[in-house]
Amino acid sequence: MSEHNKCPACGAEHDEGAVRAALMTCPSCGHHYRMEPAERIVYLADEGTFVEFGEDVQSRNPIAFQTYEEKLSAAEAKTNMKDAVVTGVCAIEGKPAVLALMSFGFMGGSMGSVVGEKICRAMWRSLDERMPLVIYVTSGGARMQEGIFSLMQMAKTSSMAAELDQAGIPYFVVLCDPTMGGVTASFAMLGDIIIAEPGALIGFAGERVIEGTIREKLPEGFRRAEMVRDKGFVDLVVARQEQKKMLSYLIDLHTANRPADLRAGKQWKKS
Repeated sequence: MSEHNKCPACGAEHDEGAVRAALMTCPSCGHHYRMEPAERIVYLADEGTFVEFGEDVQSRNPIAFQTYEEKLSAAEAKTNMKDAVVTGVCAIEGKPAVLALMSFGFMGGSMGSVVGEKICRAMWRSLDERMPLVIYVTSGGARMQEGIFSLMQMAKTSSMAAELDQAGIPYFVVLCDPTMGGVTASFAMLGDIIIAEPGALIGFAGERVIEGTIREKLPEGFRRAEMVRDKGFVDLVVARQEQKKMLSYLIDLHTANRPADLRAGKQWKKS
């Protein structure tokens, strides 16, 4: 972001400090800019409570795709991440939770073997320690450089989501701009409550693909969070400033009449 930023939605100009103070939203119209996991942790997790796990998992090149290693190295240098998702445990207004946050900055948030594995490990952690799971999703879809190994993650993560459902572990998803492709078609739309950030692009195929198929111009706002909510695929559209409070409320709502181990979660501490 430049020192002086012009909002793409309303055209108002604000300095970077004002935008960051508003949690990367436009102070004039509320337009939501994209955020990286480290920035989200600051406003979501209670101070000093986030403890990362799974940070040692790193991508290989399972189908020997040319230049894939170079793309991974470039993405790692750009984001200071080893792949497109960060996972950890934290407290949200004092309530223990497992948190997974995706990065669009790392190869478009694409889901390869590592993203699928880390999402599943987060789900296993929730299952094992009986803590609610919150996943912030932003992705262009499956990672083409891993071929069938990437597509397998759709079934893998969906299967684990079913395990959470059967065990009665609360699972909340926040869809960010953009959420597309095989991620939308798997774990991103399987939460107990599905929240979206205002204006987020949510869907499966790209706009040009759809228009080419139906040979019609799509209406304004097509597949944006508000329209997707109105069509019943999203439960809530929640501004960034209200998300922590909303997640805290949802955790309370979904654990109030559950056994004590689910209400409190197992004890965890930084090793």
